[in-house]
Amino acid sequence: GVFGICSKPYEKYVWNGKLLEAVKNTVHRDWLLYIIHGFCGQSKLLIYGRPIYVTLIARRSSKFAGTRFLKRGANCEGDVANEVETEQILYDASVMSFSAGSYSSYVQVRGSVPLYWSQDISTMMPKPPITLDQADPFAHVAALHFDQMLQRFGSPIIILNLVKEREKRKHERILSEELVAAVTYLNQFLPPEHAIIYIPWDMAKYTKSKLCNVLDRLNVIAESVVKKTGFFVNRPDSYCSILRPDEKWNELGGYVVSTGRLQTGVLRTNCVDCLDRTNTAQFMVGKCALAYQLYSLGLIDKPNLQFDTDAVRLFEELYEDHGDTLSLQYGGSQLVHRVKTYRKIAPWTQHSKDIMQTLSRYYSNAFSDADRQDSINLFLGVFKPTEGKPHLWELPTDFYLHHKNTLSLSQTRRSYTYWWTTGVLKHLPLPFDEVTCAENRRKLTVKKFHKYEEEIDIHNEFFRPYELSSFDETFCLAMTNSTRDFMPKNVGIDPSPFTVRKPDETGKSVLGNKSNREETVLQRKTAASAPPPPSEEAVSSSSEDDSGTDKEDEGAVSQRSTPVKVTDTGDNTKMTENVVQSTKDVYGVNLSDVPSEDDLTIYARFVQLGQSQHKQDKSSQLFCSKHHLDRVINLIPISSFSQDNIYEVQPPRADRKSIEIFHAHIQAGKGNMQPLGKDDFLMYREYIRNRYM
Repeated sequence: GVFGICSKPYEKYVWNGKLLEAVKNTVHRDWLLYIIHGFCGQSKLLIYGRPIYVTLIARRSSKFAGTRFLKRGANCEGDVANEVETEQILYDASVMSFSAGSYSSYVQVRGSVPLYWSQDISTMMPKPPITLDQADPFAHVAALHFDQMLQRFGSPIIILNLVKEREKRKHERILSEELVAAVTYLNQFLPPEHAIIYIPWDMAKYTKSKLCNVLDRLNVIAESVVKKTGFFVNRPDSYCSILRPDEKWNELGGYVVSTGRLQTGVLRTNCVDCLDRTNTAQFMVGKCALAYQLYSLGLIDKPNLQFDTDAVRLFEELYEDHGDTLSLQYGGSQLVHRVKTYRKIAPWTQHSKDIMQTLSRYYSNAFSDADRQDSINLFLGVFKPTEGKPHLWELPTDFYLHHKNTLSLSQTRRSYTYWWTTGVLKHLPLPFDEVTCAENRRKLTVKKFHKYEEEIDIHNEFFRPYELSSFDETFCLAMTNSTRDFMPKNVGIDPSPFTVRKPDETGKSVLGNKSNREETVLQRKTAASAPPPPSEEAVSSSSEDDSGTDKEDEGAVSQRSTPVKVTDTGDNTKMTENVVQSTKDVYGVNLSDVPSEDDLTIYARFVQLGQSQHKQDKSSQLFCSKHHLDRVINLIPISSFSQDNIYEVQPPRADRKSIEIFHAHIQAGKGNMQPLGKDDFLMYREYIRNRYM
């Protein structure tokens, strides 16, 4: 038998927890499906054919959840509005074994400023004034919030505050001043090595400056953050990293164990809305962490990634989809300012899109957010309909639903100085939720499985051999691919995804930025066909990469493809049009319409040669007399294998050593690694000495 461990989900990010309470104790746990609200995206990064899956998962908190202007700040329990935990996962898909596979992960958080504050939208202003609802001199709400973070993530907690600091009229600066006071107060009771790190940076001010590069400054902040927190990887440092360690690798923080590394602490990014500026800052930190993750898996020689490479373009698209989705959920529109906006390379047509997104956000906040907030309150069980009490739409406000202290006074009062949970400081920098203790053991359930049970059989779970699978509907083939969607199609281009390309070099000149599923299936079914130009709806809903190149894409399609009418043999009246790519686009070379006479002569001689050899083989079996063989040309084989011809080829025989190497490769794929011998180490050291020394 096999023993498996089942852990309880983290209730903060479960959105159907209240709905499952009625059946949780009466049905088998396999029927309980815990759902999250947020974003999930996955892309395939091909490094010379080696598949690396890059996954981005965003989990939105179900506590104090709501829409933009209706949920600001924090509630009395320390839960903040628009709190999202974003995790980027790297998986080396060349090894299918879960136990022998290589994984890496990095987590960061966004959330509203943890204070009692709000904005009054009854004035119908685009930017309503910010008001502090309650005085909190002892930072009670901030203490509850950072206590939760210490329990879940450990230390250090790093705050990147992107709120404006210098304004003609005091608006966003109100939040900065209060947050600085709260962090200063809480830090005086923490040990210095575990203090909360506060990084203020007025991103809007630097964006307007012509002398400052916003992303360069963010890259410096990202490097310092990743070095402090580290990241998770499930394998120890490779031998080449120990032999030739990078300078930045030695300064990396986190918690090192025998089986790999653990992330300790987390970056918490916020602006006022936690949408546009926050998403760009999180992308820069994620890009820096991605370089370290690729380096730890042995895929790049230095932990550094450049812009305009296929890998960063793929990662940037993932983060823009991530930002658009979270912005739609909280703000009512897609992102207004993107990474290209801060790089100052956005096309001029992007300004009109930004205006439309701003208007869409304003309309949603003014007219539809109240209904969305009611729906969220009802789904999460914050409001429970009761007979004889007011209906949901009759409530003047939902303030008392989210702030429990308005309904009853708490009998216990937390300490103003020892504001953390008992036992948290003892295990820092490790998070309290992941250490071995009696409280955490109660959250785990040990169950005995049969070794062939489908619940733990990864092969059956992924490949599903008992179901009919269509490759065109398989996500691992249809997902975004760095080679197919980002690498330029020119002949002679370096296929490495870490090579810097020109801004106009991309693999999406025909497909567009976000082709739909039908177009992708059509392209894969017919090798010589390309999907039609995107419709107006697809163009309007795509990200900004499409906006500046719509006309160029249409021109490229019209130049490279010609409509060809294909007549069905069964019905002459049915005509279908198909867009055919040139052979240069498909195969990389130009094929002539008609072969030359010399090529035809060579081909004819090759066919006759094979037919004559075939005649000789057949005749030698049927007739033995020399009289019949005189009519046939006697051919001398020129191949190393005597029986080779165009009809039959004998495969070469593999020697014993080659078979042993192949079996060792198969065992390595299953996770059974053979120990390295003395000769292997000597050979590897000789290789390093000749290559690098």
